[in-house]
Amino acid sequence: MASAYQAARQGAAFIDRSDRGRLVVSGRDRASYLQGLLTNDIPALKSGQGCYAAYLTAQGRMISDLWVYELGDVILLNLPGETTAAVLAKLDQFIFSEDVQLGDVTATFAQIAVVGPEAARLVAALLDPATDGAGVSLESLSDHGNVRVQIAGTPAIVTSVTDTGEHGFDVYVERERAGWLKDQLLAAGAVEAAEETAEILRVEAGVPAFGRDMDEETIPLEAGIESRAISMTKGCYVGQEVIIRVLHRGHGRVARKLVGLVLDGESAPARGAVVSSADRAVGEITTGVRSPALGRPIALAYVQRDFVVPGTVLSVDGAQATVTALPFVQ
Repeated sequence: MASAYQAARQGAAFIDRSDRGRLVVSGRDRASYLQGLLTNDIPALKSGQGCYAAYLTAQGRMISDLWVYELGDVILLNLPGETTAAVLAKLDQFIFSEDVQLGDVTATFAQIAVVGPEAARLVAALLDPATDGAGVSLESLSDHGNVRVQIAGTPAIVTSVTDTGEHGFDVYVERERAGWLKDQLLAAGAVEAAEETAEILRVEAGVPAFGRDMDEETIPLEAGIESRAISMTKGCYVGQEVIIRVLHRGHGRVARKLVGLVLDGESAPARGAVVSSADRAVGEITTGVRSPALGRPIALAYVQRDFVVPGTVLSVDGAQATVTALPFVQ
């Protein structure tokens, strides 16, 4: 694990993310159709651009988070594997007369993230010269930017990603070429990062993951993703009324918030561990890891709103836990 962590921080590491879901939305009405369903401003995306968004119930609770990439002729949705089938079914229910087609391409593509300071160089070296980002350098690709390329003569997609904790790129290739791609990355000096290392990088960056730090009971404002996932200027979308009510009438106050905790001791707290103030339970751990950068255990946790101020001292399983502003590591 140590070598993969250091590679991600100082060189390049790769993470197999093929277990995530991948949907394509095509047709001339694709952007306006998604605009009424997702929280971010989809028609504002130009070809080669993307954004982070959430799909909510009418009660403002999350069905899924997802990344939306406008490829020019289709929109690619990247989302947690466990929500893919439900999201596809729900999206299909809302197609009436729109020119929109949906497709599940999860099984078609492998998705390999390459992260770290050397990620752009390593990924660029994989691209066929004639299609090197279609003239766009990977270093200049904006957050959630995307480009269609050729790798070894076959079509591929590269997207800029930040949810891995360390900035990098998701490379989408035909699934049968996943092993070849990993071999090329290893030969170029990248190190494969296992799930444990990927979790450490994510938590150090304070990035919540759906299925661990967010679920079907979560309101985006509780998870603190509203600045990235929600457009405050777009028109109506499912769940907007609840979000607006909390923001304007409730001044953004929710009963609980996701916070970072830095803990004393050596062991990372378990998921579900109780967060206490004196003898009172005030929250619960969602993800805990030991941070190599800080040399201490850290965790993401939901705590009641009276205990979210950085510097607040709490406890977990008898160990002191101090509320800390996210990210833990810049």
